[in-house]
Amino acid sequence: MYEDFIEKKGTAPGPVSVILAGVHGNERCGVEAFEHLLPELKIEKGVVFFGYGNPRAIERDVRQTDINLNRLFRSDGELTDEEKNSYEYERVQLIKEYFDKADALLDLHATTIEGSPSFAIGEPHSDVLASVLPTDIVVYGFDTIEPGGTEYYLNQKGHMGLCIECGYYKDPKSVEIAEKSIMSFLQARGHIEGEPKKQEGQTRLRMFFQYLTKTDSFVLAKVFQNFEEVEEGQLIGTDGDEAVRAPASCRIVFAHNCNQKGSEGFLLGRVVERS
Repeated sequence: MYEDFIEKKGTAPGPVSVILAGVHGNERCGVEAFEHLLPELKIEKGVVFFGYGNPRAIERDVRQTDINLNRLFRSDGELTDEEKNSYEYERVQLIKEYFDKADALLDLHATTIEGSPSFAIGEPHSDVLASVLPTDIVVYGFDTIEPGGTEYYLNQKGHMGLCIECGYYKDPKSVEIAEKSIMSFLQARGHIEGEPKKQEGQTRLRMFFQYLTKTDSFVLAKVFQNFEEVEEGQLIGTDGDEAVRAPASCRIVFAHNCNQKGSEGFLLGRVVERS
């Protein structure tokens, strides 16, 4: 039931957008938001494609079946044979067909870090859309330190790619945030009537560092909340026998224990002033 994209077309001309849910199959906030909204949703202008990112992972309630789908939107020459032989790679080729028709994307995610606030991921050229999403935090720089995501693909084409992390993936409020994000995005894009509420004073962070594990045993020194402040030299975790410390005073995001070499252990970012 999750294989096909759902096209909703208005009676008046307008822009073309894509909204994705379930790129990671266990992050179900977007999937449930689709179930709540799509049966009655009417698009007035333009075209919106609603898609389920990773159907097999959604059905199994797992993050992925073979490979992280949200790193496969790079060129084929940058991908390994393992990545190109995966189900996720096959699915990405279909998703790209819809991306190539659109000039804006909203990708709905959630995090496994309990207690995390919602936050948007989008480069500065997408601020007009990020500013109406129901979050106080906007993060950018992922295209540089962690390329290959859905928003990366749209951005490389000069379009607007946005991701919204809707909070903790098991929190029912994440579904509410996903629904609000969808409606605000549709209003901002002109697909439906209404003036989306602009979130004043959003905090903006620029990500500058990604730690990739060197062994198959990376253990955090403690549980880190998303956007927790860390000090220069503070112990983040142990990678095999090596202590891993913060290279600067900053904020930490997506910190996880990892049992596979080359995994994404954590990200670091700094709060920046809006220009």
